[in-house]
Amino acid sequence: MRYNPSYLKTYADGLLLERIELLELKLNPCMLCPRGCGVNRLSKELGYCRAPYELFISSAFAHFGEEAPLVGIHGSGTIFLTHCNLKCIFCQNYEISILGDGSLQSYPQLADLMLELQKKGCHNINFVTPTHYVPQIVKSLPRAIEGGLSIPLVYNCGGYESIEVIQLLEGIIDIYMPDIKFMSSHLSRKFCKAEDYPDVVKNVVKEMQRQVGDLSMDEEGIATHGLLIRHLVMPSCIEDTKKVLTFVRDEISENAYVNIMAQYHPCHNAYKHEEIARRITDEEYYGALSFAREIGLTRAATH
Repeated sequence: MRYNPSYLKTYADGLLLERIELLELKLNPCMLCPRGCGVNRLSKELGYCRAPYELFISSAFAHFGEEAPLVGIHGSGTIFLTHCNLKCIFCQNYEISILGDGSLQSYPQLADLMLELQKKGCHNINFVTPTHYVPQIVKSLPRAIEGGLSIPLVYNCGGYESIEVIQLLEGIIDIYMPDIKFMSSHLSRKFCKAEDYPDVVKNVVKEMQRQVGDLSMDEEGIATHGLLIRHLVMPSCIEDTKKVLTFVRDEISENAYVNIMAQYHPCHNAYKHEEIARRITDEEYYGALSFAREIGLTRAATH
């Protein structure tokens, strides 16, 4: 049975335009993320993320390197958005997130990009780092829907989100895919300049779970809706990884789909910190996997 994305009903019920208006109010003063810069994005003031009012996109393509339930046969229709509200010192996409590599796109262009990716057979539209562009993304949806968009939307984020913005996305986003980076405020302050990250991400992921539940797939194993959690195993941080996984088990769901990732390598300014200026060891990675199984996370995946 074909899954009908939630945004189709929200649009049909006449609620999408109301959400757009509410989200656009958060651009002046900008309160789209927990940093609460308060700049006037409408007049092109730049806050912490450095994103202007206009939408900037780095690339859009059928991605085959994402999680298997997203990739399927024809790939995940991935749209990499420029800039970021976290700017982790170890970011592996720092050219996009920190240096701002991207090009200006209008709302119609974004809508057409989504339709083009759907036409190529992509199983979903995967917005990477959408936090600071949520109003612009949602504003592009009516045109895309009227053009025939009918595949799930993926919110692929760093987990440092405004709970109010996530609440406004209920009935619009089908698959939430947050990173849970740290449970330690010391680590998040040191590596992301966001001491409140652990408290923020806990509340945000709980809200995402409330909206969409555990990750669900169709008969072909393609994700249709639900929560897909990512956690990147970091060098010297295995005890914090255990806290992340325990939080997921205890406060999200034992049936949560968690991708425990091994691809960390020191990028950007990671070399300035001895404890993360190396790749992870086999012992660190397989220790994380073993711990996930020990505590009963039966859907812990590897990537």
